[in-house]
Amino acid sequence: MTASLIARPGTDEYAPYYGTYIGKVPEGDLRSMLSSQLTETLALIRSIPESRGGHRYAPDKWSIRQVLGHLADSERIFSYRALRIGRGDPTPLPGFEQDDYVPTGRFDDRTLRDLADELGAVRQATIHLFAHLDEAALERRGTASGKPVSVRALAYIIAGHELHHVAILKTRYLS
Repeated sequence: MTASLIARPGTDEYAPYYGTYIGKVPEGDLRSMLSSQLTETLALIRSIPESRGGHRYAPDKWSIRQVLGHLADSERIFSYRALRIGRGDPTPLPGFEQDDYVPTGRFDDRTLRDLADELGAVRQATIHLFAHLDEAALERRGTASGKPVSVRALAYIIAGHELHHVAILKTRYLS
């Protein structure tokens, strides 16, 4: 395992939009946080009764199941970007439209447990990827969604994106 901490990215390493997510990530060992975040998020999901999985806090908002599917899809995409850029692939990577992915993901046809299992598997893959990226790989930059991004920024985006959505689950769906 790579021993060095993943340094917080500079603002020139990601599009301004992602600053919201990166700003949510506390100081400390990001690799350890990705693991502890997995434990905490899965415990939260598993505490939600299945009967609440289709709950939306407003008519035009995603259901709890759709939020979980969005988390898994987004983390896959962010990790894939980190893999490609970290391995030195200079190919610009396309964006994705989350509002198109959610309905076609058919997440409301699945159980919360199944979605939790998938999210756990995706996060385990993310943890393994970042466990073995060295400093040179973490500092590599590429282009995603037409904007520059570093591999370490993607690691912070993954953690911050989950923090963002878990906070929304707690405050708007489960309170």
